[in-house]
Amino acid sequence: MYLIYGQDDTMDSTARPASQKRRGGKKFDTQVDAVMWASRALVGIAATSVAEVEDRVSIPQLRILVLVGTRGPLNLAAVAEELEVNPSNASRAVDRLIKLGLLDRRDSPSDRRNLALTLTPEGTELVRTVTEHRRSAIAAVLQRLSAQERDKLASAFDAFATAAGEPTHGDALTLLWPLAP
Repeated sequence: MYLIYGQDDTMDSTARPASQKRRGGKKFDTQVDAVMWASRALVGIAATSVAEVEDRVSIPQLRILVLVGTRGPLNLAAVAEELEVNPSNASRAVDRLIKLGLLDRRDSPSDRRNLALTLTPEGTELVRTVTEHRRSAIAAVLQRLSAQERDKLASAFDAFATAAGEPTHGDALTLLWPLAP
């Protein structure tokens, strides 16, 4: 399957140290555990989709491509701020992406003092490849559920994404990486 870690039955809600238990009781702990198990499967799917392109870009570079693709055009300061990295680190990563032909830097049409970062067609294709792989893997898992289970799951994940401050509708590319709340 897509899990990148082996199943660990020792960390269910009853085995968790008191310091890790949440207020809300046993039922709440069980709910948290269920989401944690599902997140492991989703992280495995995400890792597999990224592995297809890791020979071309690093995960931080992919994050920049996704950010620019979903929010762009952006300037370098916005990229650094959104990714919570030092501007010099963002600048080096952006320079590498430009050299790889995945990102383009041009004068900003709204403010010529700033440079706007946009995806090149090759950058867009790389992001689409990762997104399509992830979507296909998730669809394969969903096919194992009944239509009613899929509806419930979609509603639950929609509510979860909303509570986490994530967008719940829009371009599928926004699903590749979390956006800041």
